[in-house]
Amino acid sequence: MQQFKLSNGIKIPPIGFGTALANGRQAVEAVKNAISLGYRLIDTAASYKNEESVGIAIKECGVPREELLITSKLWNDDHGYDSTLKAFEQSLKWLGLDYLDIYLIHWPNPLKFRAEGYERHNAESWKAMEELYAAGKIKAIGVSNFMPHHLEALLKTASVQPMINQIRMHPGHSQKETVDYCRKKGILIEAYSPLGGTGGNLLSMPLIQDLAKKYQVSVSQLCVRWGVQMGIVPLPKSANLDRIKENINVFDFEISLEDMDSLTNMSDEAKGLPHPDEARF
Repeated sequence: MQQFKLSNGIKIPPIGFGTALANGRQAVEAVKNAISLGYRLIDTAASYKNEESVGIAIKECGVPREELLITSKLWNDDHGYDSTLKAFEQSLKWLGLDYLDIYLIHWPNPLKFRAEGYERHNAESWKAMEELYAAGKIKAIGVSNFMPHHLEALLKTASVQPMINQIRMHPGHSQKETVDYCRKKGILIEAYSPLGGTGGNLLSMPLIQDLAKKYQVSVSQLCVRWGVQMGIVPLPKSANLDRIKENINVFDFEISLEDMDSLTNMSDEAKGLPHPDEARF
């Protein structure tokens, strides 16, 4: 599988494994299964409440730590310099690790800081992350759910540019403005909810169903392959062994340019998550 290279030279697999909504032993087994099937990029977050389970899976999987790329994220209530350092150490403790491969600011404009302006708190969090990056405690730093105006605000004080922006992206929800901006800046896009996420019905849409039959693949494989061909890193999640395997086996077919265009421009099925500046959390 062709790998992406971040602006600092770190190599990233073309598909990662998401863990949102998975907890306890189910999360442990899902991550272990994913690793056994070839996933090396594992995505978690403080807000998922499963960092301890992911850490157990890392210990039990039998794959050397240095072959894995582990991502976690700073939650909204912990923005600010001191709070970020504390939250990072807590994530390391839960994961049972002495460093993280990737650490992201989860959301740009938390409700807790919205009235006084989010920019200062993001800048303080980023300063802490830059120091952790310089100390080797994090191999790469980035953001999540940031739109161009959030990134512009952060770059006013940043010494290190974000290397990754993880956003919701799937057929019918391509976030063109944010993707174009990040590409110009050399920021890699990762896509959570590449299968549509909760609250929508992407996988049952007629176009998705028809094209999956055309290419003789599952509807989830079609969506993941769309992300791969868009040049981003999809992060599908599942607790089902067959689906975990299915979602990484998308390199033996190619979607035509015409069908890619149809998928990109289909009706928007992104439901269930608010605009980053309007989220009530």
